[in-house]
Formats: sequence, C-alpha cells, structure tokens
Amino acid sequence: MKRVFGAKKNKEPPPTIQDASERINKRGESVDDKIKRLDAELSRYKEQIKKTRPGPSQEAVKARAMRVLKQKRMYEGQRDMLYNQTFNLDQVAFATEGIKDAQQTMSALKSANKELKGMMKTVKIQDIDSMQDEMMDLMDVSNEIQETLGRSYNVPDDIDEEELMGELDALEADMGTETEVDSVPSYLQPDREPDLDSELNLPAAPSGHAAPYRQNAQGEDELGLPAVPQASLRG
Repeated sequence: MKRVFGAKKNKEPPPTIQDASERINKRGESVDDKIKRLDAELSRYKEQIKKTRPGPSQEAVKARAMRVLKQKRMYEGQRDMLYNQTFNLDQVAFATEGIKDAQQTMSALKSANKELKGMMKTVKIQDIDSMQDEMMDLMDVSNEIQETLGRSYNVPDDIDEEELMGELDALEADMGTETEVDSVPSYLQPDREPDLDSELNLPAAPSGHAAPYRQNAQGEDELGLPAVPQASLRG
C-alpha cells in the first residue's frame, strides 16, 4: 500500500520569526556588498569620463556607467524592500514577546492569588483584635507591678510640702551666709596651728641689725645702768 499511495512525509516545522529575520538580514548584507562594488565601479567610470575627450570613447564610458547605475538603483530597491520586511518582522516579534510576558504575568498573579487566599483562611481579624486586647491588659498589669515594686518603705504619706519648702529655703540661706563670710567653707579650710608666742607673752626675738646694739652697749644697758667696758683682743 505504501508503494501505491506513498508514505506520508513528516512536515517540517514552520520557520520562526527569528529564523525569517536572520535570513532576510543575510540577504540584505549580500545586497549591500553588491551596491558597494557598483559604487566603486561607478567611481572609476567617473574618472574615465573626466579624462576622456568628448567623442565616441567618452559616450561608450557613459553608456557603461549608465548600465551600472541602473543595476545600483535596482539593488537599492531590493535593499529597501528587505529593510521593510525586517521591520515588520521585528514589530511582530515585539508583539509576540509582549503577549508571552503578559501570559507569564497572569500565571504568576493567579498562583499568588491562590496562595494569598489560602493564607487568609488561617488569619482572622477577630483573633487579631482579641490578641491586641490581651496585650493591652498584660501591659497594664506589668505597669502596676513595676509601680508596686518601686514604692519606698517607711516614708510617711502625710508630708507637708510647705514645711519641706521652708526647710529648703533655710538651708539655702545658711549656705549663702557661709559663702559671704568666706568663699571657702570651714570644713574645707586647712587646720591653723595656734600661736605659742602670743599665748606665752614672750618678747620678740632681736633682729639681725648689729649697729644699734653696739651703740646701746657703749651707753646704758636695758636696765639703765652704765655699760661695763669690754677688753679688746687687738694688740
């Protein structure tokens, strides 16, 4: 039966947009190379026309230049057509990629929505409110415990504030008086030793000047008696 009707051939997959774009780009590159060669040939013909005198030879060069110019225009038209096809393929590729991105975004959103719904089933607003109330009650109890532990012992509750203020003013007045008498408090001043000479009423020690002593020695002594002559040791 296969020999009579023939075997069914496997169809090749259709080309993708990327494959078609690459193929068109290669054709465009080959056309660009041909246009460059024609431009080089036209530049040579222009130089020959300038150097050739008017006449049959110059007309022949012009005819060849015109032929090359026509080929160049034809290739330029093909290149523009290929560029337009490439542009259209790029637009289709952009649209296709955008749709793929949208599909992936929708899939991600659906999975996230499903997961969020499952999580919301385990969380209830009533439980959160009750938990907040319990936390507030616990904080109040904790504050009461801290205040109770922070109370002072053996401190009378009926303390007169005016009496305390009067004592504070008196203390400040005493401190001001000490400051006026002496800038340094008495308990900070150094210990002063008593003056023994003044307590015993002893006469003051003689000074170191010798001249007045000699004059007093020649006249009278301290009791008003004549002085005793002293022997001299000088020979």
